[in-house]
Amino acid sequence: MTLDDLQYRPGLLQGQRMLVTGGGTGLGRVMSEAFLALGAEVFICGRRLEVLQQTAQELQSAHGGRVVPIACDIRQAESVQEMVARIWADGGALTGLVNNAAGNFISRTQDLSPRGFDAIANIVFRGSFLVTLECGKRWIEEGRKASVLSILVSWIWNGSPFAVPSAMSKAGLHAMTQSLAVEWGPHGIRCNAIAPGLFPTEGMLKRLDPTGGTFDPTARNPMRRAGRMPELANLAVYLMSPGAEYLNGQTIAIDGGEYQATGSNFSHLSAWSPADWTRATEAIRKGT
Repeated sequence: MTLDDLQYRPGLLQGQRMLVTGGGTGLGRVMSEAFLALGAEVFICGRRLEVLQQTAQELQSAHGGRVVPIACDIRQAESVQEMVARIWADGGALTGLVNNAAGNFISRTQDLSPRGFDAIANIVFRGSFLVTLECGKRWIEEGRKASVLSILVSWIWNGSPFAVPSAMSKAGLHAMTQSLAVEWGPHGIRCNAIAPGLFPTEGMLKRLDPTGGTFDPTARNPMRRAGRMPELANLAVYLMSPGAEYLNGQTIAIDGGEYQATGSNFSHLSAWSPADWTRATEAIRKGT
């Protein structure tokens, strides 16, 4: 990604300090790169330190600046507390948090185990809340303005068959966004969210399109294409930038109008046979 891909003046985010959960890969990496390219200091966290370190090195080589990788299991409150304390000790308070870490896979709900449900809900729902709470308490105590951005899905508005743990968890983050926008707004803390449509990443395709062909943007999307990474990055930058300081409590879909056209969920998988589900489950297990 270059500055030509980002429709903002150089240095727009100079002096900002951003934490991106799940920032080592996928959409988290894309947003981290955009923040860095525009002058922010970026902290990225995840469970795989080697991946984070490689991403940090590659982004710094491309853009300069500073990317700090931190291994953290956001499902664990103690791990979150240690990470946030480390960040505050390394240069002061954050100015922004992006709740991006997530897990998901397609499955018939009757086939889910409690462990399978927890694998998604504990990251998306519990983990994102824990990080938001830990940062928020510090911001309020110190009287600092800040911005929280959560990455959701359009299924928060209509649910999704075959992705029920994700739909439930992301809907919870949507409620958190609306609730904290009001509760923390008087402290100068803004809470907003993005509901991306199809932005293909390797990890997403392994779990949501394990047999290939599940997503066909030319057939389902009014714009007849998938999203491009700089498009998502530009929206994330705007929501975290000084120019959006009156924007609060909003979830913005960026999906080419697919939610309006089709509901943008997995309802089309109702046509799958038991054999189709067996093949998909086997492919997901092999890909993890």
